[in-house]
Amino acid sequence: KLGALTFLDLSKNRLSGKIPRELGNLVQLQTLLDLSSNFLSGWIPQAAFCKLLSLQILILSNNQLTGKLPDCLWYLQNLQFLDLSNNAFSGEIPAAKASYSCSLISIHLSSNDFTGVFPSALEGCKKLINLDIGNNNFFGDIPIWIGKGLPSLKILSLKSNNFSGEIPSELSQLSQLQLLDMTNNGLTGLIPRSFGKLTSMKNPKLISSRELLQWSFNHDRINTIWKGKEQIFEIKTYAIDIQLVTGISLSGNSLSQCIPDELMNLQGLQFLNLSRNYLSRSIPENIGSLKNLESLDLSSNELSGAIPPSLAGISTLSSLNLSNNHLSGKISTGNQLQTLTDPSIYSNNSGLCGLPLNISCTNYALASDERYCRTCEDQYLSYFVMAGVVFGSWLWFGMLFSIGNLRYAVFCFVDDIQRKVMQKVSCINQLLSRGNTAQYL
Repeated sequence: KLGALTFLDLSKNRLSGKIPRELGNLVQLQTLLDLSSNFLSGWIPQAAFCKLLSLQILILSNNQLTGKLPDCLWYLQNLQFLDLSNNAFSGEIPAAKASYSCSLISIHLSSNDFTGVFPSALEGCKKLINLDIGNNNFFGDIPIWIGKGLPSLKILSLKSNNFSGEIPSELSQLSQLQLLDMTNNGLTGLIPRSFGKLTSMKNPKLISSRELLQWSFNHDRINTIWKGKEQIFEIKTYAIDIQLVTGISLSGNSLSQCIPDELMNLQGLQFLNLSRNYLSRSIPENIGSLKNLESLDLSSNELSGAIPPSLAGISTLSSLNLSNNHLSGKISTGNQLQTLTDPSIYSNNSGLCGLPLNISCTNYALASDERYCRTCEDQYLSYFVMAGVVFGSWLWFGMLFSIGNLRYAVFCFVDDIQRKVMQKVSCINQLLSRGNTAQYL
């Protein structure tokens, strides 16, 4: 009698022990097999799943399952939803055969102990919308084939792995992508300027629930960092259109140089997290064009310069963190920034002043001028003494000019002194323009 079952949901019970091989006899299972949120352990027996050729949804999440995945799992040609998250699976994801026909729409492998390079078995999954392989031990480069190989992808989470190398610019070919999370990896190099071409991050689209999943009893989800905390976003699949959260998180890598101006084209972004990298230079002046931004985290970088006034014009902004940088100048006031009263969001920027910091910009400017004067004054005498020594020693150095290396060293030394003298002159000129020359009169 049980052999005629087409639907089996035993989730959220207290089932323990191993998955029985006899499940493989339920060859009529077609819609769903859900054993999630139990206490099941051990390996997945090949005999339990290899015969379930009609199965569309397989959910084994939140158990204590271990070992490698059976190869046949990737050849269930009708399987569209696979959730193995929050277990202790290990090993590499097996490579797919050339004849492999992938129907998968959503894959969750997060929070396991999988290893190896990015799974090549996914290259043929043209219908894949949601891919979450975060919190594992995958390593190596992010393959460039993702851009063309996964054209339907809307959600890509690679967070908390060991991926390295540069972010491939080919990811910008994912015209449907709305959520990209690469937090806590070993990525280096630049943020691709081509990310400014991510179409669905410019104008996020409603996603038909029937497009994402075809079963009104099920739901999809994604974990990501939102406003400084990890949160789970559930995507209900009822007969209505839904709106995905739209954002980029590249936090906790080794990315360097500037924040590309092209990112400011992504006006659909709701969150942008570039914290804990080595990004330098200034915050883009036109950051205010991100009109839908709710959360912005640029903390723990090497950013410098002033906070762009346009930031105050983002009326949706409710979470901001610019701490641990080299920002300077007066903090913008007005509009939405007035509601962000926690001084810690600006902390450890030695050049910032104004509310909510307890630093008056007037007093801060005077103190800065005094420090500036003292620095110039301390160096004034030493620079000119060194210059005098150099010019007074020309005759002695002249005897050495016949030696090429020494001649080059002398000229370099003199050039360096000249540069420092000119810096001193510039220093005094700036002080004159500020009207703080009393110490020199």
